[in-house]
Amino acid sequence: MRTIYFAGGCFWGMERLYRMLPGVENVTAGYANGDSPAHANYEAVCSGITGFRETVRVDYDPAQISLEHLLFAFFAVVDAETPNRQGPDFGSQYQSGIYWADSADETVIRRIAAVEASAVPFFAVELCPLACFYPAEEYHQRYLEKHPGGYCHVAPRRIAALARYPFRAADYTRPAKELLRIYPDKSKGPAQ
Repeated sequence: MRTIYFAGGCFWGMERLYRMLPGVENVTAGYANGDSPAHANYEAVCSGITGFRETVRVDYDPAQISLEHLLFAFFAVVDAETPNRQGPDFGSQYQSGIYWADSADETVIRRIAAVEASAVPFFAVELCPLACFYPAEEYHQRYLEKHPGGYCHVAPRRIAALARYPFRAADYTRPAKELLRIYPDKSKGPAQ
């Protein structure tokens, strides 16, 4: 089992997205790379002064899903150009980022980030080692399973499209949103 951390705005939608991907063993909503364990709680993080990002810890089986595939899903749903904001949510806790616990992952992350950065005038995704991670309060875990009509900045149709997308690492030479847009499965409508 391997682990990677993604900050992609509100962690409810990101958790749901990664739980839908085959090969993902577990997803935990939490707070990453902040200033103090005492501030690793929703109220403090929402103040915007802790440095914490709403983040999901993704534990996955690399025999079933690759790091490239997980990165593809991330870039297919985030706004990589805007700092401290995803969808209608804004504040430093919504800064997008990819954080690795194993330095061996950095090369893959930076290679894929370069593909994504080449498509935008300003690339605002943090790329750095994980400094710390604290699980969020229990009511945040599996939030959209407990509240099916709950808020999600990631469109449910996009999550469904990514769950069935036939990812191949060799194809990842163009940005994820472009590859998803030309996905030949038109029977389900556009993956917006």
